[in-house]
Amino acid sequence: MIEQLDADALMAGPLGNWLEEQASVRENAKKVMWNRRFIVIIVVLPLALFAWIAFQLEFAPILWVGGAAIAMGFVWAQSPVRKAIKTVKVGINDAIAGALGLEYRHDCDAGAPFALAKACHTLPKHDRASFEDQWTGHIGDIPFRVHETHLEERRGSGKNRRWVTVFRGLVMSVGYSRRFHGTTLLVRNNAHRRFWGKKMDSLNVIDLTLDYAEMTHPDFEDRFDIYTSDQTEARHLIDPLYVERLIALEHSYRGDDVATIFHEGNLVVTLKTKNMFESGSIEARDDRRRIAKTIRQFATIADLARELNSREPLTGR
Repeated sequence: MIEQLDADALMAGPLGNWLEEQASVRENAKKVMWNRRFIVIIVVLPLALFAWIAFQLEFAPILWVGGAAIAMGFVWAQSPVRKAIKTVKVGINDAIAGALGLEYRHDCDAGAPFALAKACHTLPKHDRASFEDQWTGHIGDIPFRVHETHLEERRGSGKNRRWVTVFRGLVMSVGYSRRFHGTTLLVRNNAHRRFWGKKMDSLNVIDLTLDYAEMTHPDFEDRFDIYTSDQTEARHLIDPLYVERLIALEHSYRGDDVATIFHEGNLVVTLKTKNMFESGSIEARDDRRRIAKTIRQFATIADLARELNSREPLTGR
């Protein structure tokens, strides 16, 4: 069905009518934003100048406080635009999901795929996590789930303490037609090393020992490492065609550091990307382009899911 989904056809239906209704909402949000910015400038700057002159304060503290006040004021000014963009985004994504037989939720929880990826160390250590843009359902008869994940770590001390993004990207789960015999982990080359730089021979995750798998094909040598509890199954699952699919996935999302986990009946994929599924815009002229981009992203996911499930499972073991 996803191959038949077209941005123009989608906009020709109820979504297009709804977006036309949102045109005045977006224009009003822009006007309110500019009015609020003007208020911030004519209020904060004169007050800062008055305080500097009247109380003979040092310039540096005034500059710091004034800058902070302007920054908060501009956040306040931008809020109507952010709200309008979110409304359009949710409306568009709901329409795309409905056309594909999927369910879309802007706000979501971590979920089991994230928990597995965290336990298998395909995601970096972090102190804070947030999630959004969850899509669930079936691609054909294949169970599917994906959401965006933002992970942050607290660094520094005292006045220098700050939140630093360590991962922003996708966590995706694709169902498989049969349960796997073992657990296989594919990560970037040298993702797991000892203190002195040597590649680790095994990993202990989710109460399993995964051993390093030697893969002789040159496509693997400089790109990926594989750890598995079933060497034979790992070679069956991860071949040059599968690697091509992963690389295509990276290119489609303009991401990197892709990692996959074959566990029980699911394939879990983590991929660093820029902010995804941002189909909403304050400018109506951007709607078609953003809708088409989101459709293309799901087409790549559908290809990956179908390719994985096209393999004959290993039997007689």
